Amino acid sequence: MIVIVDYGRGNLFSLSQALNMLEKSYIVTDDPLKIISASRLILPGVGAFGDAMISLRERKIIDPLHEAVNKGIPLLGICVGCQLLLEKSEEFGSHSGLSFIPGKVIKLPSLQMNSQSKVRVPNVGWRSLAIRPNVPILKYLNSNDWMYFVHSYAPSLHCSKHIAATTHINGVDIPAAIYSENILGVQFHPEKSGPSGLKLIDKFLSKEFI
Repeated sequence: MIVIVDYGRGNLFSLSQALNMLEKSYIVTDDPLKIISASRLILPGVGAFGDAMISLRERKIIDPLHEAVNKGIPLLGICVGCQLLLEKSEEFGSHSGLSFIPGKVIKLPSLQMNSQSKVRVPNVGWRSLAIRPNVPILKYLNSNDWMYFVHSYAPSLHCSKHIAATTHINGVDIPAAIYSENILGVQFHPEKSGPSGLKLIDKFLSKEFI
């Protein structure tokens, strides 16, 4: 059973449309029992990190997510859902996250006048990925697979081994995909990234992910 976690802060329509295009059966729920019995979990997210964590607490979803991950259920975090996988965020103060992957969420580097590739913040638009080797799920993507981003903050990881892919913003390689065992987080929106994004979602939902 594919479960889209509904905590009131996700782009459920676009994600549902993507799964419909892939002809996947799924449910959208905040039911803890369904979360811990899922075959795949998708944690979407839009808006601010702190607000998202408040909603997860209010709906009592945090413990079920930890139980599911500890059971080995694959989890995909999208945009803010990716950021929530980390330990904390600096967005509008300091906020604790789910702590699945060591690191924090920081503001994107500002526009540098001497940079060859100037990116305004928030970063909105299509960008290519620099994919790290030996990341099984991303081996199906290539330099022609551009992804759609909308964000002002991004992951900063304690250990580079958890970085699956980066994108270059104002002179800095920013983690665009992070992972650890059965967890994958993507800062971009695969559900809005056309065939390339659908390919990534499809591979996550397949047995090839693990």
